[in-house]
Amino acid sequence: MKVTVDMTLCEDHGQCAIAAPNVFRINDDGKLEYDANPEERELTNVEEAADVCPVQAILIGD
Repeated sequence: MKVTVDMTLCEDHGQCAIAAPNVFRINDDGKLEYDANPEERELTNVEEAADVCPVQAILIGD
């Protein structure tokens, strides 16, 4: 799985970090960091994160 976040859209709301904390996190500066190549077992959580993103900035690929 390949995860991409369009950082020009991302507003650092952090909903993705709640849905998939093993993949997305808000750093000490309040900015999003993420694992672009998470394990397949995280797919359901990453899909949920993409769904709850208020600006639809998360893309999931193979």
